[in-house]
Amino acid sequence: MIQLSDAIFSSRNDPNQLNVDENVMEHLQLIHPNSISEYDDGNGPICWILCIPTTLDLMNQFINQKISEKELYELTPLNTKYEAIYLCSALLLEEFRGKGIAQELCIEAIEGIKKAHSIKALFLWAFSKEGEKLAEKISGLIDLPLYKR
Repeated sequence: MIQLSDAIFSSRNDPNQLNVDENVMEHLQLIHPNSISEYDDGNGPICWILCIPTTLDLMNQFINQKISEKELYELTPLNTKYEAIYLCSALLLEEFRGKGIAQELCIEAIEGIKKAHSIKALFLWAFSKEGEKLAEKISGLIDLPLYKR
């Protein structure tokens, strides 16, 4: 999954992107347990998603390119009420695409976050047409507006 992430996002070479490591994963779990989800088919993980709940103010700063993805993560406060969810990434092994796995996992994560927070919007920074389509479909299915950087 890390190789797939590097191939798609090249986050290790871009200081503005969030480079997910063990420390980042632990911190994301503190923001909300549903920030990171994976689907394991019994032979290991085949899908991994990252959804970062945050504030509308930080969402708007990010959408308007006033802060980077890394700054969005760093500035998102702990123990507050979140109103937006950043659809950060969805990684799915190629042979499992088109089966609704990433969609279901994302919706599950969003619904889990919505149980504790009054979410009003979703937002993304699309790196692929497939990612953008997935976000648009999820937005329609859960009836939340989607904002794009």
